[in-house]
Amino acid sequence: QVQLVESGGGSVQPGGSLRLSCVVSGSCFSIFYMGWYRQAPGKERESVAFITTGGATTYADSVKGRFTISRDDAKNTVYLQMNSLKPEDTAVYYCLLKCPRENWGQGTQVTVSS
Repeated sequence: QVQLVESGGGSVQPGGSLRLSCVVSGSCFSIFYMGWYRQAPGKERESVAFITTGGATTYADSVKGRFTISRDDAKNTVYLQMNSLKPEDTAVYYCLLKCPRENWGQGTQVTVSS
């Protein structure tokens, strides 16, 4: 059984920064990629950033230049560094591990407001 636990969410003013962490326990037969999704109230869940086993990254256009995904294999952790946060970034952020089944964390709330 694979478990993912997100942390690092909170409330921040526009222009501020947060770093989300996702700690993975258990094991995958084969890891395809890890990533982050988010879902704002009344909106569909959307992809934010992904990182492959080889380290290649991809970002949603809305966060390019502001967010950075990374991982620390020794700590079994994937991170999402979020800078220059905007109110539009307010959402619950979920960690995803595809291995090859999709495994999800419980989510962590990010609120960006004045």
